[in-house]
Amino acid sequence: MTAKRSVVLGCGSYLPRKVLTNAELADRIDTSDEWIVQRTGIRQRHIAADGEFTSHLAINAARAALDHAGIDAQQIDLIVLATSTPDNTFPATAVAVQHALGINHGVAFDLQAVCSGFIFALATADNFLRSGSHKRALVIGAETFSRILDWSDRGTCVLFGDGAGAVVLEAQDQPGKPTDRGILTTHLRSDGRHKSKLFVDGGPSSTQTVGHLRMEGREVFKHAVGMITDVIVDAFNATGASAEEIDWFVPHQANKRIIDASAHKLHIAPQKVVLTVDLHGNTSAASIPLALNVAVKDGRVKKGDLVLLEAMGGGFTWGSALVRW
Repeated sequence: MTAKRSVVLGCGSYLPRKVLTNAELADRIDTSDEWIVQRTGIRQRHIAADGEFTSHLAINAARAALDHAGIDAQQIDLIVLATSTPDNTFPATAVAVQHALGINHGVAFDLQAVCSGFIFALATADNFLRSGSHKRALVIGAETFSRILDWSDRGTCVLFGDGAGAVVLEAQDQPGKPTDRGILTTHLRSDGRHKSKLFVDGGPSSTQTVGHLRMEGREVFKHAVGMITDVIVDAFNATGASAEEIDWFVPHQANKRIIDASAHKLHIAPQKVVLTVDLHGNTSAASIPLALNVAVKDGRVKKGDLVLLEAMGGGFTWGSALVRW
């Protein structure tokens, strides 16, 4: 009995040219490279230029993914863009991407789940494709978090960066076995009781301003590992897979200590963990596709590999996806 799967055809990414190092931040605020690296693993991050919007980052990442997949933009009939930093309150930034790619058919929309956004967008696109309503999708995570940071708050401004990553998915009939290519399972969660631990203190309805990111770092860290492992165990239970069978673990790149603790708790070998947090910082919804693209382009992730993705973000939201490349 066959099963329809959302198979990854290609991936791509884009990072702004400007790199902001820890040493440069230390010239602005009371911090140091040693302090940041010890607590987070971050050494630098990319910052969007003046006049460079989330849509610009997303468009570049989408084009790179289409090129890698060998797919013409006209073959895409679904765009799901995960972002917490849209160009405008409305319309969706996804329609700007759609227009730039010359697509005037199908559907394009934004999805907001903060750092979990790419996993939520991947699950959403997967359901569209498996339903038969659409054939090929662009799933994008793109952020300009530098625009919502309080640059005087050393507890948050050192953590985040800008960037975008994308994948191209195609609905394909597969044998219906654990060895199928494509998205094998996704698991999503949210719990609004934790809103005050990680949020932006502005919005059109509440303050009529953009606001700044606010975070209770210790509280986020305390919840992160348990929530992450929860949805990964769900993925293992749904597919019969195990940590030993995972070829690559591509987590949300928020904090190296959280990533290391999660991998340790799940018994995932350190050499299977893809880390880019040192180079990119936390790029929210863009972090997983950015890390994934690095591992694909350097030859680590290959066809047939079993890849585990996970993320946690404000809300709280959290989720996992298990993908056969």
